[in-house]
Amino acid sequence: QVQLVESGGCLVQAGGSLRLSCAASGSIFSIDVIVWYRQVPLNPRELVAIIGSGDYTNYADFVKGRFAIYRDNAKNTAYLQMNSLKREDTAVYYCYAAVRSRGWGSPVYDYWGQGTQVTVSS
Repeated sequence: QVQLVESGGCLVQAGGSLRLSCAASGSIFSIDVIVWYRQVPLNPRELVAIIGSGDYTNYADFVKGRFAIYRDNAKNTAYLQMNSLKREDTAVYYCYAAVRSRGWGSPVYDYWGQGTQVTVSS
């Protein structure tokens, strides 16, 4: 079993910066991909940024140039550096990971964190 724990969400002023963390623990052989999503009430969850095992990254258009995703494989942790925050970035941010627990070729399982609230005030 694998657990994902997000942290770093808080109240921040518009224009400010914040760094979110997503720490994975448990039975982990490799993490193929880590994705940050966000969700506001009554809206579907939307992809924010993705990082692959080869450090491939991609971003939603609404965060390009402002957010950066990176990972520390030794710590099984991914980060989302958020700069130039806007009020519309207010949301619960969720971490998703696709994890192999028993070597290359073993099944990949999906895991989600519990979310961390980011609130951007004007």
